[in-house]
Amino acid sequence: MTGDLTFDAIITARLVMSSAADPNPVFVTEDGAHVSPAAFDRMAGQAAAWLRQQGVARGDRIAVWLPNVTEWMALLFGAARIGAVVAAVNTRYRTAELHHILKSSGAKLLVFESSDRHADFRAMIDALDRSDLPDLTALAAIDGALPAVQGLPVTHCRFDDLDPLPMGEARASDPVALFTTSGTTSLPKLVLHTQASLALHAWNCARAHGFDQPGAEFLAAMPFCGVFGLNACLAAIAGGAPVHLLSAFSVGPALVIAKAARITHFFGSDEMFRQMWAADADALSQARLCGFAAFTPGLGAVLREMAEAGLPLAGLYGASEVNALFSIQPQSLPVEQRLQGGGLPSSGPQVQLRVRNPETGELCPDGEAGVLEIRGPTNFAGYFRNPEATARVVDAEGWFTTGDAAYLRGDGTFVYLARNGDFIRLSGFLTDPAEIEEVIERHPSVTKAQVVGVTHKGQTRPVAFVLPAEGSSPDPAGIVEHTAANLAHYKVPVLVIPLDAFPTTESANGVKIQKAKLRTMAEERLAGGA
Repeated sequence: MTGDLTFDAIITARLVMSSAADPNPVFVTEDGAHVSPAAFDRMAGQAAAWLRQQGVARGDRIAVWLPNVTEWMALLFGAARIGAVVAAVNTRYRTAELHHILKSSGAKLLVFESSDRHADFRAMIDALDRSDLPDLTALAAIDGALPAVQGLPVTHCRFDDLDPLPMGEARASDPVALFTTSGTTSLPKLVLHTQASLALHAWNCARAHGFDQPGAEFLAAMPFCGVFGLNACLAAIAGGAPVHLLSAFSVGPALVIAKAARITHFFGSDEMFRQMWAADADALSQARLCGFAAFTPGLGAVLREMAEAGLPLAGLYGASEVNALFSIQPQSLPVEQRLQGGGLPSSGPQVQLRVRNPETGELCPDGEAGVLEIRGPTNFAGYFRNPEATARVVDAEGWFTTGDAAYLRGDGTFVYLARNGDFIRLSGFLTDPAEIEEVIERHPSVTKAQVVGVTHKGQTRPVAFVLPAEGSSPDPAGIVEHTAANLAHYKVPVLVIPLDAFPTTESANGVKIQKAKLRTMAEERLAGGA
């Protein structure tokens, strides 16, 4: 497969590879319904026809605010069939975040589910400032027509009674999806991908990670509104592995599906794997690949225990700009190395990697940490309606500066260390804050720690934020003394600040700690003479 792929080409490949006698379903819904390749092809064509009825044309944007349901994928493939673009909205978002995506994308149609048990989406839509959203002209709910909201009728997003639009209009160069960046330091930007970048990446992942092997079964628990959830799902579709849908992750249903369907592929956060392992260590006994992202501090020992017990855990790397599952650590590596972020690129020699020293501007040799840069046909097309932001991270030769600290191993793999801004250069040494955090968390009064670097008296010094262990009250002086007894002097926090909770932000992949806000808090405390 090459970079001229479209979403229709993914469906065509599934139709070709399907056995007429017993085709693998594309989806298995939570209630057990099977959606065959032919049925999904028809569903995508009907979604395209429905979008046309709503006045959606080539280049138009539609916002999809849905959990992991078949309608989500039908709308994506249907939009692709007519050259329209899906702006993916996180179901955890609320009015302000929804407003930002609708305004930034210029979406003319918003599709949502009104009966979601976790939130009142209709009420949040009603709270939007319509005067600031001139492009939004239509609303639709997958669970039925509703009374008008702010003068906009809410139509029923139903297309099973329509004649499907045939394939033939889609172009590989068509923009097809907009994803939000995490937005931990500023308003999130919209990352634009074309049909070619997403479809090629899906095909590459299917081959690289065994989605195309007999017996492969994929559990889709990460939300489709982010690349982590969507890329893995597209890879399963491209490879022929049935996608078992979870509308939202919950341990009980995940365990039931994992055992009943003999799940072989699952991708999620470290905390998801911890919860499943704690509840039933045998649930993923048929797993071939369990890719995880390290979102939760302090789980290293638990992950090592799980991997050493035989769970095929592997650290991975991804970003909205270069797709999730961009790389995964090979299973052949020792456990310690296999659990590091990074790995071998899923697209193999189609992509190029390099690491640059952010201070000198020189390229780093293997083993030396710097900022990771990536070039390849699966990179994003740019930030939507934001050429200035695009120019800041993509050079004239197409290299994307990730802003992530990493180093190359010299064997085609790399190790992701952290967001570059999260790393601290202390006394001239590039220091991973996790090293300090792990030591602090061994103090009996601390359950979790976060360390940031701030300028204090002309030098970068670490500041620690800690959450109390149950029944304890952290003693900053005692924590400093404990750290000094275990680490080099320059790694000892100049200040320890107890908190009830870390500041966080929602993303498509889960909750993320706002390091930038912690740095601001540390600077304010130091400036106040603390």
